Amino acid sequence: MSDPLGLVNSIGRIQPTLTPPASAAGGGANATDFRDELMRQVGEVNRLQQDATVAAEDLLTGQRNDVEAVMLATQKADSAFRMLLAVRNKVMDAYDEVKQMRV
Repeated sequence: MSDPLGLVNSIGRIQPTLTPPASAAGGGANATDFRDELMRQVGEVNRLQQDATVAAEDLLTGQRNDVEAVMLATQKADSAFRMLLAVRNKVMDAYDEVKQMRV
């Protein structure tokens, strides 16, 4: 299975930290890194969807005749969107679980 968001290959580069974040409420640099990575992945999904749209429009207008490439671009965009949606759902599940915690 392909990894359209590049998340599987980036796992090996993540170094675990043994020290807790500076503040529990602020999140420190880790929150910024996660946000930046998530925004980069959203941008990549958007780019793939735009590429698929352009490829389909070119096929319909007769500017290209390779149906295989159009299908591949469409499938890549679909897979990337589904992966992003799955990540979003997991984050929402984690948020709901944190909301249920008693302090």
